[in-house]
Amino acid sequence: MSEFKFPTEEIELPSKGLIYSKDNPLSSGKVEVKYMTAKEEDILSNQSFIQKGIVLDKLLRSVIIDKDINIDDLIVGDKNALLIATRILGYGKEYNISVKGVDYVIDMTTLEHKEIDESSFESGKNEFPFTTPSTGTVLTYRLATGKIEKNIDRELAGLKKINKENSSELTTRLKYLISSVDGDTELKTIREFVDYKFLARDSRSFREHINKTQPDVNLSYILDNGEEALIPIGINFFWPDYN
Repeated sequence: MSEFKFPTEEIELPSKGLIYSKDNPLSSGKVEVKYMTAKEEDILSNQSFIQKGIVLDKLLRSVIIDKDINIDDLIVGDKNALLIATRILGYGKEYNISVKGVDYVIDMTTLEHKEIDESSFESGKNEFPFTTPSTGTVLTYRLATGKIEKNIDRELAGLKKINKENSSELTTRLKYLISSVDGDTELKTIREFVDYKFLARDSRSFREHINKTQPDVNLSYILDNGEEALIPIGINFFWPDYN
């Protein structure tokens, strides 16, 4: 008997693979994923994975065909694209959402990738420049990957153990995204800049710049009533009735 071959689809990444090194399979800008089966539903219902916050990573590891791909290398926007594709292949294109007590059905195949300026990318390099509008400080920054997100979560968890009322999520994130300040790559310099020299107006401009330019799927959807809804991607994205 011939071996059964799962049906698969090739998914295009919003980044087009531009930020990944040439030896990384993600540099092709495409990832082949298989259709979900009951095996993946086992993963989605695994309480240990859910509590540890790793259930979606486990899901992607299961459906991605190329096992040389490291999930932690994926930038957030590319990961979003793969999760949306996996959801469509597993449960169909329709996603139900309730806004102000009114139910709507969203066709997820209409969600498009954000336009990116390819000229701002240096092939194979996850590093970009930004000059603060108020002080003229020249920063370089990187887009958040799965690995960076885990490091941020780990540090925040440690800070919470020290002080349960700690609310330094914004500054902690900035410290991991910024890779140099006026050419200085020392971690001490970066942290001191974020804590004591990064003006609020410049910090906001920096965050708006990243949100505008980073590769991603446009998760905003215009409803029938003209209102805009943001599609959240989490465990409920796959199982809306999950509590």
